[in-house]
Amino acid sequence: MPSSSTPEVGADPASDRGTPRPIALSCGDPAGIGPEIAAKAWRRLRGARPFAYIGARHQLPPGLPVQPVANTAEAAEVAAEALPLIEIDFPGASRPGAPDPADAPAVIAAIERAVQEVQQGHAAALTTCPISKLALIEGAGFAFPGHTEFLAHLAGGTHRAVMMLASDKLRCVPVTIHIPLSEVPEALSPGLLTDTIRITAAALRSDFGLPAPRLAIAGLNPHAGEGGKIGTEELDWIEHTLDDLRAEGLALAGPLPADTMFHPAARARYDVALCMYHDQALIPAKTLAFDSAVNVTLGLPFIRTSPDHGTAYDIAGKGIATPASLCAALEMAASMARARGLHAPD
Repeated sequence: MPSSSTPEVGADPASDRGTPRPIALSCGDPAGIGPEIAAKAWRRLRGARPFAYIGARHQLPPGLPVQPVANTAEAAEVAAEALPLIEIDFPGASRPGAPDPADAPAVIAAIERAVQEVQQGHAAALTTCPISKLALIEGAGFAFPGHTEFLAHLAGGTHRAVMMLASDKLRCVPVTIHIPLSEVPEALSPGLLTDTIRITAAALRSDFGLPAPRLAIAGLNPHAGEGGKIGTEELDWIEHTLDDLRAEGLALAGPLPADTMFHPAARARYDVALCMYHDQALIPAKTLAFDSAVNVTLGLPFIRTSPDHGTAYDIAGKGIATPASLCAALEMAASMARARGLHAPD
């Protein structure tokens, strides 16, 4: 569980450090709930947390006040009265719940433009609405396993991106992400685990105000291998890798049995849990905070957050989608920007 010194989602621990620049928000798949939750997030946050929506006007709910802007920096001046919009042309029908392959190139273009806004200094951070990887593959031959890997590519391809799911109940990092479970043992290595631990610890220090973060590391096998009786990776190399990193001064616990890491007393003993594969990390994260968890990409030269849910095609267009996770993502992006000193110009 995050320590008492850790800012909760939506907290403002650095309010005395200045107001961060506005946030660039990419639209995601317009057939999903992205446009709806963006509109609801604007109505909830308005000028208190200005952001520019990068997408198409016709995808937004009718009756929403919209103001075109040339870049994200201009959002601060208009966000109190209207949703700032950076227009992207979408050729598809964009019907809620019915993804159109013709929209795939524009979805990608919206992400690319959002990254440019951050790289050019117009935005303090990037927040992304959900995409469908399948829709992007079918419509544009998308060559990346997910958002995280695509953003690392846009950052220049020299950064290793790390996914973290964060809420006021738990921070959780999967060491391997979007690969089949059968490939996890081969993909795991001392180098990958070492890099993930170092990137996570550095981000907790720079972006979350934790000068001495505590990291709990799950084992790969049930009961962390139980002394080699249920798998040997823990004995073969995981324990040695953690010992080497402890020698560098990192506070690491593990390898720990994953099935006893996530009850309240256990979570109180660490600031982040590192898990060996996708579901080992995301099941507890989403169980504890499905509507409020935030997907944070660590290791990039810019800040990126996202709501911790998918496109939700089944409820798109019905007016019932909650913006809670998106609002939390926008607030966390702003908090991280303040921690990095990315203030609005005087």
